[in-house]
Amino acid sequence: MRRTEVAAVTVVVALVVGVLAGLGSAWAGLVAAGIALALGVAVELFVRRRVRAWAYAEREDDLLVRRGVMFSRLSVVPYGRMQFIDVTAGPFERSFGLATVRMHTAAAASDARIPGLERDEAARLRDRLAELGEAQAAGI
Repeated sequence: MRRTEVAAVTVVVALVVGVLAGLGSAWAGLVAAGIALALGVAVELFVRRRVRAWAYAEREDDLLVRRGVMFSRLSVVPYGRMQFIDVTAGPFERSFGLATVRMHTAAAASDARIPGLERDEAARLRDRLAELGEAQAAGI
């Protein structure tokens, strides 16, 4: 999904820049479009690394969520602290069959979310986290 977004933006920018620069000379238009395409490839490589940086692990008492390319972040969300779990999917995500799971806790700074899951996996994870959250909260 992210590759499609990057490709669409890159093509539009390359066309616009190429046409605008091409008004002066054809070579300037080709060079400008080539630079825009090269930048699009660089952005695609960064996006690929960013997507691969997301990971999660279900443990016995908590959920680990890792993300970040330059600045790595590891969130540990105890099941008993989860207040509710959202599964969201915008129109673009739905067209690719993807969803995002977001965990809400009492802490205002918590940003535990897992994007890019298949819909079935997102629903399974939501149900599993809700079940474990209720079990852990009942034990308090």
